[in-house]
Amino acid sequence: MNQRPHAPAQLPDPTIKMTEGWHCLHLYYRVNQAAVSQLSADERSRGRDELAEILNPEREGAPARIQTSVVSGHRADLGLMILDPDPLVIDAVQQAVRASTLGPALEPTYSFVSITEVSEYVPTLEQYAERLKQEGTDPSSPAFDAKLNAYGQRLPMMNQQRLYPDFPALPSMTFYPMNKIRDPQANWYTQPFSSRSALMAEHATSGIKFAGRVSQLITASTGFDDWEWGVTLWARAPEHIKEIVYTMRFDRASAEYAEFGPFYVSYILPPADAVAHLRI
Repeated sequence: MNQRPHAPAQLPDPTIKMTEGWHCLHLYYRVNQAAVSQLSADERSRGRDELAEILNPEREGAPARIQTSVVSGHRADLGLMILDPDPLVIDAVQQAVRASTLGPALEPTYSFVSITEVSEYVPTLEQYAERLKQEGTDPSSPAFDAKLNAYGQRLPMMNQQRLYPDFPALPSMTFYPMNKIRDPQANWYTQPFSSRSALMAEHATSGIKFAGRVSQLITASTGFDDWEWGVTLWARAPEHIKEIVYTMRFDRASAEYAEFGPFYVSYILPPADAVAHLRI
């Protein structure tokens, strides 16, 4: 007896937006002084106003998040971090800068494309309960229930911030890309999930010590850029950046398995102040 073939499963409509989370772009520019010199005083004045408005997070049509900073060192002068559900809204900022009066004077020197995510190493409530047991907390104790309930209350808020982050009100910032290495003697991707999860739990414990001093966002870039993750750190004071990166490099997850790219340190300013700082 012939059977009728099953109807294909209903697929969601094609989209460039994320199922959950946002697209993210880090973009760095260097001022080309020769191009600046070709502009009249009126063009430079008009261009500064244009650029400040393009980068204004309150303007109509602005991305969900856009932050401006001035960059230390010779590799860049101006840094942008942009997040939005629609990657074309993000790209529109880049194209607006390029097409602006100051566009010829602003050379892109580095960019990093990524997406927000909830890492596979963030424990679910059930996994956190197992971790408490492994750490020796008695499941029948009030302490076990208190810790589990506290984590259950924090988890939705933490995941919301990972997927749809707000920028913290902190003045110093650094960004760097990173990979987990695939060395034959230390290949992260050949380790069982339980081992990787335990190493990342140790790594997270080191970071928690900097609560209030450093805020972190890790975005995923596998398939989007040359590295696997981008790490953005905001700090209450510049030295906290050095302290957290140095401290966490001693964790096995970093010491044995991490590879780091270039670091871009910058300082957050409102768009008009950042443009004025560039002395264009």
